[in-house]
Amino acid sequence: MTAAVHVPFATPDDDRNVETTPGAGPSATAAALAAAALLAACGGGGGSSSSDDTGGPDADPQTTTPPTDAEAARFLGQAGFAASAADLAAVKSAGYARWLDQQFAAPRTQSHYDWLVAKGYGAESYRNSLAGVDATLWRKLIGSPDQLRQRVVLALSEIFVVSMNGLPVSWPGMATAAYVDMLEARCFGSFRALLEGVTLSPAMGVYLAMRGNRKEDPKTGRQPDENYAREVMQLFSIGLSQLNPDGTPKTSGGKTIDTYTLQQITDLARVFTGWDFDTTTPGGADPSYMQRPMTHNAARFSAGAKKVLDVTIPETADGPTAMKMALDTLAAHPNVGPFIGRQLIQRLVASNPSPAYVQRVAAVFDNNGKGERGDLRAVIRAILLDAEARQPAASPDAGKLREPIQRLVQWARTVGLSSPGDLWGIGDTSNPASRLGQSPMRSGSVFNFFRPGYVPPNSQLGTNGVTAPEFQLCNESTVAGYLNFMQSLIGNGIGDMKPDYTADLAVAADATALVRRQALLMAGGTLSEATVTTIATAVATIKAETDAGKLNRVKASWLMVMAAPDYQVQK
Repeated sequence: MTAAVHVPFATPDDDRNVETTPGAGPSATAAALAAAALLAACGGGGGSSSSDDTGGPDADPQTTTPPTDAEAARFLGQAGFAASAADLAAVKSAGYARWLDQQFAAPRTQSHYDWLVAKGYGAESYRNSLAGVDATLWRKLIGSPDQLRQRVVLALSEIFVVSMNGLPVSWPGMATAAYVDMLEARCFGSFRALLEGVTLSPAMGVYLAMRGNRKEDPKTGRQPDENYAREVMQLFSIGLSQLNPDGTPKTSGGKTIDTYTLQQITDLARVFTGWDFDTTTPGGADPSYMQRPMTHNAARFSAGAKKVLDVTIPETADGPTAMKMALDTLAAHPNVGPFIGRQLIQRLVASNPSPAYVQRVAAVFDNNGKGERGDLRAVIRAILLDAEARQPAASPDAGKLREPIQRLVQWARTVGLSSPGDLWGIGDTSNPASRLGQSPMRSGSVFNFFRPGYVPPNSQLGTNGVTAPEFQLCNESTVAGYLNFMQSLIGNGIGDMKPDYTADLAVAADATALVRRQALLMAGGTLSEATVTTIATAVATIKAETDAGKLNRVKASWLMVMAAPDYQVQK
């Protein structure tokens, strides 16, 4: 451990807050257990290696028997973020499938762009600022009732990556807000419409240099920028290698088969020329153009015939027509279902889904039962209702490591964290030494915070070839930083955001009951009895004769539950 974990919780003999370091004595019990447990989690957990072909995505697994509290909480941990008492009741009453229908139909709350404008961030003084963007992102992740949409938007933002760290343009904050709003608007529609929204987004245009991309000029040697042409294939649609329907790579002579060549990147780059902001005054006083799709300037468009993969786009096609043909071709490629479907499974359910699971989801992508391809609503249903999602796997490599953003949002929703002043002042949580090592829309590159094919080296997962993307963020520094940051939030909240521990305090006199309550809501009943006993034993050393003592029990229990490997690895 590279940093001390400071613990402002009570000693067994004193109800006052104190600050210690791990290993200093009984007063450090909670933090020592938490730090050791969480660091241990960095060496295990990940995904399901099951090859079981039973089950499927089409039917609600709970059509006759209502879910238990644990089953409902576990489902909510995949389909959203957290399980409040009201959420549990809703899932138990409606069943999984009908709850999903209700969430699909839930209205969107105030957009990120509109919130920024309402707060004054559209003023001239914020032209080159990202102020307010972190706040509105946390506002929706923590406070918006449409938690399925927010969970899916977070997932999509980590596949179709735009980062605030790479927007050297006027109004970067408004561009980011408008991009996330676009993901919200299209996340339950068709993949083809989503791909077009991503392609023509001003934020993406800046981030991957398609905005202002110009035709070739033989006199100067200028060539169209190939950045977006490469990434729209590699990351946003078909991937690097040809895939079987179950997501496994096709091979020839023992080697994988590329989906495209360098020449095909160059060819496709010519399609993505001539696009720019829909405004006559980029960087002007009105940032509303960041909400509008980019428009085409024919004078900057490459002339002549073009190609996307093996499809020829005739020279008579103008820019918008060429774009349509290119996106139609990519969206129709057989790789898209398994390539995008597997990543959505990873973001919601399991880091290393079985080929059978991927194939079932890809089949729904190819045909939603009505002859429609790329129906994201149907794909999300298939992922969350599949037998591999609904039945906890017993194998040690099952599930997924909860990414730091997910852990924070889950805890915040569970304890009713809100911002009475509508400030949502959590801020940028990217610092790995003192915060989460991850923050929404702040990836270090287009390759996201972690790669979908990441296999942790020097670990049992690595030995077994198990993909576990989130472990790419997990090391001694991030473990200590996460614990210190969460300890501060658990102990004090942040700004005007204060946790509501009323329900916890009602059972705090019984250490085991307290731990079981928190474990149920956070882990859906997947914490082992040994973990519950270990945490409860530590919590019980804190006297609970006073209100202050009970509150310290609550805080210590929360820290240890959130540090437990059984919680960290979502089963």
